[in-house]
Amino acid sequence: MKKFSRIMAIISFILVMALLFTACGKKVSTDVEENGDQLPVGTDINEPPADDESPKIKEIKQAGKIVLGTSADYPPYEFHKEIDGKDTIVGFDIEIAKAIAKDLGVELEIKDMDFDGLLLALNAGKVDFVIAGMTPDPERDVEFSKIYYNALQGLLVHADNKDVYKTIDDLTGKRIGAQKGAIQEKLAKKEIKDLKLKALNKIPDLVLEVKHKKIDAVLMEMPVAEAYAANNDDLFLMPVELIDEEGGSAVAAKRGEKGLIDFANKTLDRLEKEGSIEKFVIEAVEMVE
Repeated sequence: MKKFSRIMAIISFILVMALLFTACGKKVSTDVEENGDQLPVGTDINEPPADDESPKIKEIKQAGKIVLGTSADYPPYEFHKEIDGKDTIVGFDIEIAKAIAKDLGVELEIKDMDFDGLLLALNAGKVDFVIAGMTPDPERDVEFSKIYYNALQGLLVHADNKDVYKTIDDLTGKRIGAQKGAIQEKLAKKEIKDLKLKALNKIPDLVLEVKHKKIDAVLMEMPVAEAYAANNDDLFLMPVELIDEEGGSAVAAKRGEKGLIDFANKTLDRLEKEGSIEKFVIEAVEMVE
């Protein structure tokens, strides 16, 4: 009888302990439910979310599209071209944007605007990212990707003046054009003495100013200057190259959206490894008329 009592006591103890563990397990589960979705087994709660799980990436994927802000007056970076009877924005920046959208698994929507309004639109949430041959200037309070393209700066003059303007010193005190809000404004002031600077929103408008001899030269990135000189007999590319030591083009996103920039960097790394960016540049230059 005593032996039977001891056995019953042991069984009772085991049952009590089992109930206690069950209750503890339910309490842990309840705590997790009260604080959000239950984490997968083995998840480090201190580990930051993966790039493609950032709030901005989730928002873009839910929308099914990513909105690009650009200034399509800058061949071969981005420019308008009629394709199959339809006005289309093309250029090697656009191909890079398409690659980022493809890697995200979403459609690309393009918004064309003045260059100096791009970052305003970005910070206002009107576009998700900007690709427009933009230099990662520290004064631009946004997130920038790695440099995806480096270019020298060139000076475009009227063909009638090709024997007049041969050096930077020849432009001292002259009327120089640059795109408003672009890095070329600063570079022109730095490199050309006593210049009379004219800053306009659109590159084609600056080119027309040179053509009509309202300004003496316009400063722009070399591939752009080469494209205009090759397709306009009345324009001449000066045999001078200016180097912007802090230059180069990068993808821009709103401040704090590092997840999107990290994702863009992965796409840029892939494109560079494949040699695709160089291919994009060559194809875009060939499309310039």
